[in-house]
Amino acid sequence: MMQTTIEKLMQTSQVKFGTSGARGLVSDMTDQVCYAYTQGFIQYIKKTQKLIKNDVQISSIALAGDLRNSTPNILNACARAIIDSGFQVINTGLIATPAVALYGLAHDCPAIMVTGSHIPDDRNGIKFYKLASEILKEDELIIKDEVITLSDDLFDSHGQFKDSENFLPAVDSTALEEYRKRYCELFPENALVGKKIGVYQHSGVARELIVEILEKLGAEVVKLGYSEQFVPVDTEAVRKEDVGLARQWVVEHQLDAIVSTDGDADRPLISDENGQWLRGDIVGFLCAQYLQIDHIVTPVSSNTCVEESGFFVDVKRTRIGSPYVIEAMNYYIEDHYAAVAGYEANGGFLLGTPIRKNGSLLSALPTRDAIVVLLTLLHSSVEQKISLSQLSAQLPQRYTYSDRIKDFAIEKSQQIISRYTKGTDEANRICIETDFPEFGQIKNINTLDGLRVTFDSGNIIHFRPSGNAPEFRCYSESSSINKARIINETALKQVIALS
Repeated sequence: MMQTTIEKLMQTSQVKFGTSGARGLVSDMTDQVCYAYTQGFIQYIKKTQKLIKNDVQISSIALAGDLRNSTPNILNACARAIIDSGFQVINTGLIATPAVALYGLAHDCPAIMVTGSHIPDDRNGIKFYKLASEILKEDELIIKDEVITLSDDLFDSHGQFKDSENFLPAVDSTALEEYRKRYCELFPENALVGKKIGVYQHSGVARELIVEILEKLGAEVVKLGYSEQFVPVDTEAVRKEDVGLARQWVVEHQLDAIVSTDGDADRPLISDENGQWLRGDIVGFLCAQYLQIDHIVTPVSSNTCVEESGFFVDVKRTRIGSPYVIEAMNYYIEDHYAAVAGYEANGGFLLGTPIRKNGSLLSALPTRDAIVVLLTLLHSSVEQKISLSQLSAQLPQRYTYSDRIKDFAIEKSQQIISRYTKGTDEANRICIETDFPEFGQIKNINTLDGLRVTFDSGNIIHFRPSGNAPEFRCYSESSSINKARIINETALKQVIALS
């Protein structure tokens, strides 16, 4: 027998809790590591959750995954840990993250999603859900201390199972059906009749489901870009090839819009009729507006038009990552505020409270969701009888842009951030203005999450190391999309020069 803690396992395996869930290189996510993480999560919920509902012991855990090549093996390791911990496995199949999260909420059971979201195929991850929501940062701190016992009989010297037994039961389609029903019933019959929508399918786990829902709502659908190989679609840093494809597709097929998601369908991607991909923090805003949300939570990196619009009763800013957004939403909910929701700069939408819309009651789903965003924007354009470009043009004209430096060591990222935060406020200000003279004098410096600098010109630069991969991200904001892009490119070039 071997005993270890999750924290020690993080150090030895390099599989760590990131912005949302545990993430790591596939080569590091051995059967033993995935088994241990799952066991640690289960031990934690046994200690902290009331696993009894209506006098009945909760005995099952829902399990799902995305379409990465490494996902089946990780699913099997998680399933074995679930069984060895005394629970039954509900295999909900290869479905969207919000679908398995919704199942857990509706059926009072914990849930686990195997996904690396938008990051490259050589990486993967595991996302854990308690009875009420995904685990938060405070939960991760306690899970790290869980002591895990690993049998010598289970694993070989490489951390792989000694046997090749399959522990996954047959797929239960209930989760998929309930998620489909959630959105087919939210909108009026034939809500999208007359719309011709392209679905950029690539390797997204919800690629067929999106087509089914759109067709059910009356849209004409054109399938685009199907891929057998995993494509790392990042809705915050859209690939240049995807920018070109969107412009090509809208002309070729005469489309009103193109819709897509990242790998696990918790981040939306939607283009207007011109093939222009809309920014995630804009589509999140428009979704909240359609759903008539009162109190909104969004990370510090999101577009400032959310405050400038005056649409919401109030806006709370957080660090980047869904656990921080959920934590902030919970404060509103505890104080019995009416309609509470959050969205991230990647477009993922989190519904904190149930709301009534179109004569239907939409239950709370406090985890990132992509499909709600895609459908609400399309229906909003139908209701207002305007195009998607006109819909987004109604907002205060602030434009954001983001990009990243790939394969950028964490140590380098920390050095860059430290360069501008380690001194006094005045010293930090001088250092930034010296290194980035093109941007002028500084109005405000925010270190809530990384380094966010607002200049007197109104331009904003936000540096932040990725929480999921060795990448250095840069967010920018200005009065035009071209200015935001130029600012971003200039800032990243300087970062590369400094490193």
